[in-house]
Amino acid sequence: MMDATKYAPGYYPVPAGYDSWVKKDHIEQAPAWCSVDLRDGNQALIVPMSLEEKLEFFQMLVRIGFKEIEVGFPAASETEYEFLRTLIEKDMIPDDVTVQVLTQCRDHIIRKTFEAVKGAPRAVIHFYNSTSVAQREQVFHKSKEEIKQIATDGAKLVKQLSEEYEGNFLFEYSPESFTGTEVDYAVDVCNAVLDIMQPTPDRPMIINLPVTVEMSMPHVYANQIEYCDKHLKYRDSVIISTHPHNDRGTGVACAELAVLAGAQRVECCLFGNGERTGNVDAVTLAMNMYSHGVDPKLDFSDMPDICATYERVTRMWPCRRMRRPRQRRPAGRSRGSGTDARLQSSSRPLPQPVQPPQRTGTESVSAGRRHP
Repeated sequence: MMDATKYAPGYYPVPAGYDSWVKKDHIEQAPAWCSVDLRDGNQALIVPMSLEEKLEFFQMLVRIGFKEIEVGFPAASETEYEFLRTLIEKDMIPDDVTVQVLTQCRDHIIRKTFEAVKGAPRAVIHFYNSTSVAQREQVFHKSKEEIKQIATDGAKLVKQLSEEYEGNFLFEYSPESFTGTEVDYAVDVCNAVLDIMQPTPDRPMIINLPVTVEMSMPHVYANQIEYCDKHLKYRDSVIISTHPHNDRGTGVACAELAVLAGAQRVECCLFGNGERTGNVDAVTLAMNMYSHGVDPKLDFSDMPDICATYERVTRMWPCRRMRRPRQRRPAGRSRGSGTDARLQSSSRPLPQPVQPPQRTGTESVSAGRRHP
């Protein structure tokens, strides 16, 4: 038998009264999307993408409709540094797309990040430090004030360098391991950062509240988001972002409920690939909205082509689950009522979330080929 007594909840629920989001029954408007496939997704691959593969993946993300794309951690990897420089120097970033770079709140890493991103037409500098109880006590051995000082020192340097380097810079801060942090303390740290960065409605700042490790049921996270929505300073100049992982298998629910609770932006990966158990699946999120009549602002209409590119450059095969061969029903086994309805329906919508496209022949989804 497994001994469950060695475990206990490690999250921090907010006080009662931060659950007005439950009155909403669906998402009415798509959030801003940021793909983190080229960072979280790439580092999860057995064989990381080459420079050429990253360029192809970036172009696919642009075609899908992503307007914000995290291109990596340029201070941590020469490949990611060269990838970003290639995008900038070869003028490969469309006018309506913003690239995002990730950096810890450490002096030399922040400086190298600005070296990598200089000259970018528009870039988000995403800086972070961990704020959780476990990280404070077991890794950094620092007090709350000392951890907040790391965040504010990082913010000051980011602001200083943004004025010294060529480029059009926006900013994002994440209290990493937010789900293991006391929420009032996370808000305190974020507000201290905001006081330094001084966002405005014309130049808003992103506050990303990541599900670095999924520790609770999704409604607990939604309540935490609503608490932050009510207590962050400069609220008309702040974009609340969510970055769910899938440790408990509820990453999609976390993202959806977070949007109901006030989040305006979602960081995600195609098909849910990502570190550990994966990042939240952009395809599922977008198609869930689409099935409710909401335009997700992402175009997955040519899924065979997306699958073909994805599988070629990542060497992963998530699309194979989409092409189940039609099997003959064994004699004597009855169909379910849902299957009967799908087979018999002609004029009325089928009882499934999204209608399949009309096909004129046999299609191979995973290979991206259409056979007449």
